[in-house]
Amino acid sequence: MRHGFPVARAGQVIGLLGGSFDPPHEGHVHISRTALRRFGLDQVWWLVSPGNPLKAKGPAPLERRLAASREIMRHPSVQVTDLEARLGTRYTAETLERLRALYPGVRFVWLMGADNLAQLHRWQDWEEIMLSVPVGVLARPGQRISARMSKAARIYRETRLPARASHLLGRAEAPTWCFVNLQMSGASSTEIRATGGWT
Repeated sequence: MRHGFPVARAGQVIGLLGGSFDPPHEGHVHISRTALRRFGLDQVWWLVSPGNPLKAKGPAPLERRLAASREIMRHPSVQVTDLEARLGTRYTAETLERLRALYPGVRFVWLMGADNLAQLHRWQDWEEIMLSVPVGVLARPGQRISARMSKAARIYRETRLPARASHLLGRAEAPTWCFVNLQMSGASSTEIRATGGWT
């Protein structure tokens, strides 16, 4: 990283995994490793957010979450970042706009669990996200049906890339999205906090 910003060259495909990571867990690691392989990515960047606008209660301090993320996510092609704090952005659509301006020629893919696809229509300027970058959706336990029946999935059903062609996602033009079914860790940040595993 240079001055806190990761390095990417024009033509590279970078997957962006945003979230509070409060705390980070093996599910996040598994999503990242799978995304690299299935979506033909050169790198994955974790965007550890200052806070989640959809959550009433604030997360643990950013530095603590960054340190824990770097401890658990050890892979040469995955970088843990505080880009949203550095950019001063609050919403995903805004973050994507800034990153695309900062990294001309770099192809970004937004990564999310199926649980986030199910509620994507609640996000600020959510259609701008779909229209600006390809979206890779990774199935999480118990969320497959609600995600596929979600408002976003229905509106953009004609732009869905078949899972068998998932490796083409990074080179596709938006709006394109791909839903990958896989065996996933059932780890949940909410459950870890509830059981006292992150205090």
